[in-house]
Amino acid sequence: MLALSEMEQYVEFGIGNENYAIRISEVHEIIRMQDITEIPNGPSYVKGVINLRGRIVPVIGLREMFGLPDKEFGKATRIVVLNHLEEFIGIVVDRVNQVVSFENTQPPPDRIGGLNGNLFTGIGISSTGLVGILKLDEVLLRN
Repeated sequence: MLALSEMEQYVEFGIGNENYAIRISEVHEIIRMQDITEIPNGPSYVKGVINLRGRIVPVIGLREMFGLPDKEFGKATRIVVLNHLEEFIGIVVDRVNQVVSFENTQPPPDRIGGLNGNLFTGIGISSTGLVGILKLDEVLLRN
């Protein structure tokens, strides 16, 4: 078994009642919610863009992408800025829970709730329960 320091680490976050994770190596930074400039005629899950220290970053809402109802941003709402394919992309999450390593993961089922199983690399178990580990290529490159 790998030592905890050698295991891959993930940022675990929540959307509604569900918990998800992304490899920490794909996370550039986590910032507090800020004003988002809307982009007209985009998909409903594209919230708009933010100015991150002079760099324009598109922001998407995972709630909308996952078919959950929109909700007001709260004190715990964060933008997780990802470094994906040499570009920064922000995702709005309801809360960031913790940095976690999973001792073992299970393959995802074909469907998880209303979501296609190919959006996940696996399911892990943490102190908050079951966690869907997102496959960024599938989530971010959806049409």
